[in-house]
Amino acid sequence: MDYRHLGRTGLLVAPLCLGTMNFGPRTSEADSHAIMDAAHEHGLNFFDTANRYGTQPGETEEILGRWFATGGGRRERTVLATKLYGAMGDWPNESKLSALNIRRAVDASLQRLQTDYIDLYQMHHVDRDTPWEEIWEAMSVLRQQGKILYVGSSNFAGWHIATAQGAAASAGVLGLVSEQSLYNLMSRWVELEALPAAEHHGLGVIPWSPLAGGLLGGVLAKQRDGVEGRGTANSEGIEKNREVLQAYEDLCAELGEQPADVALAWLLTRPAVTAPIIGPRTIEQLTGSLRVLEIELDDATLDRLDELFPAPFPKGSKPAPEAYAW
Repeated sequence: MDYRHLGRTGLLVAPLCLGTMNFGPRTSEADSHAIMDAAHEHGLNFFDTANRYGTQPGETEEILGRWFATGGGRRERTVLATKLYGAMGDWPNESKLSALNIRRAVDASLQRLQTDYIDLYQMHHVDRDTPWEEIWEAMSVLRQQGKILYVGSSNFAGWHIATAQGAAASAGVLGLVSEQSLYNLMSRWVELEALPAAEHHGLGVIPWSPLAGGLLGGVLAKQRDGVEGRGTANSEGIEKNREVLQAYEDLCAELGEQPADVALAWLLTRPAVTAPIIGPRTIEQLTGSLRVLEIELDDATLDRLDELFPAPFPKGSKPAPEAYAW
């Protein structure tokens, strides 16, 4: 396994991150445990979850916690990432990033996860109502208490990353080490400003929805074969993008690779990307995803992908400000 540093840190993680959003709602607890065991067997050590995941908030963290409790070095071999922000109840201060909610949310996650520390504690969204001084003070207390090791963001704009890092520097703390963004061949908006900001400030980018909700997973072939799934259920997305999706699947066939693997392999070539999140519902889906680690896309293929799925700025241009100015 070719482990990568998470951003500018010394922390080593696998180049694929095991997403757990399906654990509970779509995958049984027994199967979830089997998938996590298989992930370790194949060298995947980076798991991502959130306090809101599950058919009810907290369910997925509890599934992970019971898996950790079975021992066998499971917790010690896992770089554990979870998130806070969304409402966990109906009362005030049960959501967002106030110092009070940060304190309560981490303790609740630690209890559900049956662990005494979280490796990467991520803000699931920017909180426009809480000052960074408050956020960084609260996160610093958690680091001093040993409850968290690193802090990451998710769904931040480029200027949010810059503002957060400026406030962290003023406070004399490490600041953000990662950004979890929507990023795939069909959604490349982060390349305009968020990705350059992450690269500049030393954040490892963790793309979520790397297959665009299944559209990049060979959805047209699955549709023809009568295979039901998340992607095939997106009839509007299929019809809107049918021509480019067909060209993409044809290109993947020429390469002799599965469309999902090509989409993930492309992300691993992008600046600042550490590990795309895969969300298998079965062990077979997990082991199938490992093929991506063996794929090397040549320049001609990368150029062809750029033609099919262009960046959000003119070809031959650069990210902001050159994308729209001189």
